[in-house]
Amino acid sequence: MTSAGRYHLLLTTTGGRPVQRGWWHVEETARRKFVRWIGEYGSIPDAQVTLTDEETGDQLAAWPDDSPNAVSGES
Repeated sequence: MTSAGRYHLLLTTTGGRPVQRGWWHVEETARRKFVRWIGEYGSIPDAQVTLTDEETGDQLAAWPDDSPNAVSGES
């Protein structure tokens, strides 16, 4: 069995309930999925999408977010 990827994508809804998760080894792939998930699931009430680096614990991107670069996943 292979290990989960370093980059963790999480889709939650009301009350932080997890709906979907994904792990990728390549950050670029995870960021593309982040943008795709916003397009696919952004209309779900109270949807939130987060991208986390599991090695460092840093949250790399979050949606919705007030920052102008939130959809691209850039800080």
